[in-house]
Amino acid sequence: MKENRPESFKESYPRDRESRFHPVVFLSSAALIILFVIGSLVFRDSALHAFSLLKDTLTNAFDWFFIAAVNAFLVVCVYFIFSRHGNIRLGGKKAKPEFGYPTWMSMLFSAGMGIGLVFWSVAEPIMHFQAPPLNGIPPESPRAANLAMAVTYFHWGLHAWGIYALMGLALAYFAYNKGLPLTIRSTLYPLLGKKVDGPVGNLVDIVASVATLFGVATSLGFGVQQVNAGLNYAFGLPQSPQIQAVLIGIITLIATVSVVLGLGVGIRRLSEANMLLALGLMLFIFLVGPTVYFLDGLIQNIGAYTGYLLKLSTWMDSYQDDGWRTSWTVFYWAWWIAWSPFVGMFIARISRGRTMREFTLGVLLVPTALTFIWLSIFGNAALHESLNGNADIVQAVDANMATALFELLRHYPWVQGVSTLAVLVIVLFFVTSSDSGSLVIDIITAGGHTKPPVAQRIFWAVTEGVVAAVLLLVGGKHALTALQTASVAAGLPFAVVIVFITIGLLKSMVK
Repeated sequence: MKENRPESFKESYPRDRESRFHPVVFLSSAALIILFVIGSLVFRDSALHAFSLLKDTLTNAFDWFFIAAVNAFLVVCVYFIFSRHGNIRLGGKKAKPEFGYPTWMSMLFSAGMGIGLVFWSVAEPIMHFQAPPLNGIPPESPRAANLAMAVTYFHWGLHAWGIYALMGLALAYFAYNKGLPLTIRSTLYPLLGKKVDGPVGNLVDIVASVATLFGVATSLGFGVQQVNAGLNYAFGLPQSPQIQAVLIGIITLIATVSVVLGLGVGIRRLSEANMLLALGLMLFIFLVGPTVYFLDGLIQNIGAYTGYLLKLSTWMDSYQDDGWRTSWTVFYWAWWIAWSPFVGMFIARISRGRTMREFTLGVLLVPTALTFIWLSIFGNAALHESLNGNADIVQAVDANMATALFELLRHYPWVQGVSTLAVLVIVLFFVTSSDSGSLVIDIITAGGHTKPPVAQRIFWAVTEGVVAAVLLLVGGKHALTALQTASVAAGLPFAVVIVFITIGLLKSMVK
């Protein structure tokens, strides 16, 4: 079909425009991160208070914007599925997909899996089970368990992947169909024209780089807490921010080696091994645990999620503000937005040759379905124990959320070996998140070059680890507040960028 844009607009796209290195993007992004690290360490005593104040201020003032924007992003994705634009093929009419369906879908799954999902798959359902967010539902009851899974699905489901799908679609369309570099500023070409190579374009890429780094650092912070908890369970290693900082240093070194080896050797091989081990852990719980209960729960969870979807999507706590929405939903939406340059660029790179409809359906449905399966197995396993009178998982979540997964594994055979496997899975998720995230930041700060200098890759891999360690050290016992603040503060400005990206993408297709 013909491109959906005015004939006069066609020539405004510089076909096959070369990527340009913008040193101001790299230097400015690096300077901002270095200032954050130095300032947090020098003013450590007041930094946590500042984090808490910033988080509360941003979430209370802009909660409406996060909720409205993420809903709008999902609606736009649905529009692309059903509109005539869905027939547009990424890369042009003759473009062929680089990967077959099985490989493409497995890579989408790997993009959806991460440290955060392992961390929260047990802790979040149990927390909602203890304190149901809707009034009138008794805590720690079957109704509370049903709602807990629906809310967890909501936070990890279609809304999250609507953000990623829209970001990836815009990157792929402007790179493959318009000949622009695969970087964030290119998605604003319909609005800015040649000005994307000026100060505004630089600012957009700086915001994207900083958002990605803090989004990845948040995940690394959660992950290393869980690694520390697993090593404590398996080998008695003490749990403390100092130990976690050392663990971050060791794992970051591994991630740096992977980044230097590149996408085809280091990142790809680690990702493949990681997915096999993660699936092995999930299948072990599924087969050894109450298998029929998991299958029943999956179906009921999907029904509960569907039933609560509209209410949760528009719930603003307008009449009884207890802080739940800002602590959970707004944090998640900001976290996913901060991750969107990373995940969006990844899925854009693997999706050339797909139609827009095919791309959007695949990105929305495949990772969401597989995420729901993971959550149903681990979340329902924890709820099954809790509903049957075992209070230890609930107590573990109250004491230290990072221990929740390992407390669950104590109810299964071969706990030592399985806990060690879980630690290995989390370490590999840490490594693949760090090296993949640093590669994306490299590409953005290199103006779209897909093979940035090795020294630059090393710098960003190390910087991600340093930022995660600083957040944990400054946060101490309140590390969750520091991690949440990092995502919200980074996600807010990039949410504004995605709004303009969406407008630009729609504008480029209007007749």
